[in-house]
Amino acid sequence: MPAKPEVQRRLGKAVKDIRAAHAITQEELSHRTGLHTTYISDIERGARNPSFEVLVRLAAGLDVPMAELGAAYDRRTRRTGSRRT
Repeated sequence: MPAKPEVQRRLGKAVKDIRAAHAITQEELSHRTGLHTTYISDIERGARNPSFEVLVRLAAGLDVPMAELGAAYDRRTRRTGSRRT
């Protein structure tokens, strides 16, 4: 199992991947979710461990199902070679 910071980093990269694929800025995502841009940046850098509620808000703001966040995380995990989290 990867260390907690590694899990957070992969999750952050997954959020950033989806946001970039949808051409949404951090500022726009902030408006859509009610989360501060600094908090979104911290999540994307792996510096925060967002709650499930925040993940739901991010998915809604990105206009993707929660499963897509999980799938993006899994894709990140496969890239690094570690399957267990």
